[in-house]
Amino acid sequence: MLRAAAHKDLQRLGVDVRTSKAVTGVENGRVDIGHESIEAATVLWAAGVAASPIGVTLGVPTDRVGRVLVQSDLTIPGHPDVFVIGDLASFAGPHGKPLPGVAQVAIQMGRHAAKNVRRALNGQAYEPFVYRDLGNMATIGRASAIADFGWLRLKGWIGWLAWLFVHILNLIGFRNRIVVLVQWAWAYFSYQRAVRLITGRDPRETSV
Repeated sequence: MLRAAAHKDLQRLGVDVRTSKAVTGVENGRVDIGHESIEAATVLWAAGVAASPIGVTLGVPTDRVGRVLVQSDLTIPGHPDVFVIGDLASFAGPHGKPLPGVAQVAIQMGRHAAKNVRRALNGQAYEPFVYRDLGNMATIGRASAIADFGWLRLKGWIGWLAWLFVHILNLIGFRNRIVVLVQWAWAYFSYQRAVRLITGRDPRETSV
């Protein structure tokens, strides 16, 4: 249901959605999908993110994107005093796949690592990390989003309001929440563009 709603909203925005297609080549001015070529003056690739290179310097096993393979308590093998959390850590979730590098994973890992540090200071053993999936949310466009909390699924305007509420609620400090709320409200009612492009100087321009 949510997938179909997101697909519909993207099409409403003029996006040509292609699924179950593999990119076989990217060249100047075009993208190849199998035997089909799509002309494109600008190509943005967002199919994967590599971890920070600092993970390799720890001298412990990493996965194919450079994330550190942490133990059940979020420490690294042979170093119980070193914790690796967030998108630098590779930790298998309930289904055996590494947890995604998103905010809710990093927040839970950070809290658990702090809890284990306190336990160590009190002479207690570490506890294993257990991830609690709070759901997934994604914005699609103006007043359009999807939210999947497991027990509740939202889309469209309601999903967008839920996305705003959850993100503002997780900000630190009442002042930050008010500032962000005012900024988002101004951007919404003034139809402010959400994208800012930084371009180089036109080579034909000359400085005086």
